[in-house]
Amino acid sequence: MNKRVKHLTQTQFIAVGFFLIIMAGTLLLMLPVSSRSGQWTGFLSCLFTATSATCVTGLIVVDTYCHWSLFGRLVILLMIQIGGLGFMTIGVFFSIYLRRRIGLKTRGIIQESVNTLQIGGVVKLVKKIVKGTLLFEGVGAVLLALRFIPRFGFSEGIFYGIFHGISAFCNAGFDLMGRYEPYTSLTPFRADPVVNLVIMALILIGGLGFVVWDDVANNGLRMKKYQLHTKIVLSVTAGITIVGALLFYLFECNNLLKDAGIVEAALESLFSSVTPRTAGFNTIDTAGLSEAGYLLTIIMMFIGGSPGSTAGGIKTTTIAILVMYVWSEIRQINGCNMFGRRIGDDTIKKASIVFLINMMLAVGAALIIVGIQPVALKDALFETFSAISTVGMTTGVTRDLNTVSRIIIILLMYLGRIGSLAFALSLTHNKVKAPVRYPEGRVNVG
Repeated sequence: MNKRVKHLTQTQFIAVGFFLIIMAGTLLLMLPVSSRSGQWTGFLSCLFTATSATCVTGLIVVDTYCHWSLFGRLVILLMIQIGGLGFMTIGVFFSIYLRRRIGLKTRGIIQESVNTLQIGGVVKLVKKIVKGTLLFEGVGAVLLALRFIPRFGFSEGIFYGIFHGISAFCNAGFDLMGRYEPYTSLTPFRADPVVNLVIMALILIGGLGFVVWDDVANNGLRMKKYQLHTKIVLSVTAGITIVGALLFYLFECNNLLKDAGIVEAALESLFSSVTPRTAGFNTIDTAGLSEAGYLLTIIMMFIGGSPGSTAGGIKTTTIAILVMYVWSEIRQINGCNMFGRRIGDDTIKKASIVFLINMMLAVGAALIIVGIQPVALKDALFETFSAISTVGMTTGVTRDLNTVSRIIIILLMYLGRIGSLAFALSLTHNKVKAPVRYPEGRVNVG
């Protein structure tokens, strides 16, 4: 067994690790103590919930407040935290304080887990990640608790603050607002500026990526000294958030925002631009979106957050590189250049593969779902893009999916968390490439 573990690649190790965490969470959630009714919960429902929590997605087949007991919610919260930070990050953090030696292979796995560009300094980065996470989640929990305590009481208000602070920072999208009505998410707080702004801040900070944190912490506001990666992430994140909010308002001003005041409409538009970045919360009825609103949300879900963060999607850097590459080709510029630097061909190739694989998985899964049960195509596409991008937003069809469709969504969430490209490469890692290069052929394109 130990020999098999030693021969696992870094990606395979991470994939197996997440699988084991999901299965452990599934078994814990099946226990009678995990449900409010004190009865056993079915395996598939528990597997779906455990996968969604560990892969920080937020799609659910049973309401988190109505179905799960305090123990069950704590299990879900623990899986969210492990899934958001990565089990290797947490494990190495404890190893550091137990003064255990961190080997080269472990450092390589950490590098793969947090998606940093170099292996040097990863142990120090782990310390910053954990401390930064506790700081942001702690501040967010306190601010949210101040709003929840008057509504829910002292002890429950504190727990709600902690739960939603962790869920928002990890971009998980799990909530406990089913006490008002099942599956309502944050709609009861649609006009609350504190809850909206705190949740949005946690989502954005969690979705920037640990490497960006480190770069900003080291260089402050001296943006010229930022790494190219940081510059791309910050500029694309700001652009998508602002443009997304403006477009959402334009698309929904005569629909979902028709009766909202100026402040409420601004909050809802901004929140609806931030939450598709793989957070999964919603303050409006997602099922009531206009056709343009549907498409905009799907596009933003597909893009997602940034590499090495708690977010999913194809990532901000991927879409930025592809757009700039196409723009460079149209203008016939030599190379794809951003912020005075040229993007390598391997990076462009990887971005193209990630885009295509995720698109094929989401569309292919939607095709299967609509083929085996009567689900509207737009709802199926919304669900599959939400799953592969680990977003958690839904139009309400999740709990109506049959067994096969639920298994498809589970697989998409799992692939979305560990990385569809990384998973595909892990399956072919040991295959020997034939030392043969075929003659070049000419094919008409476009």
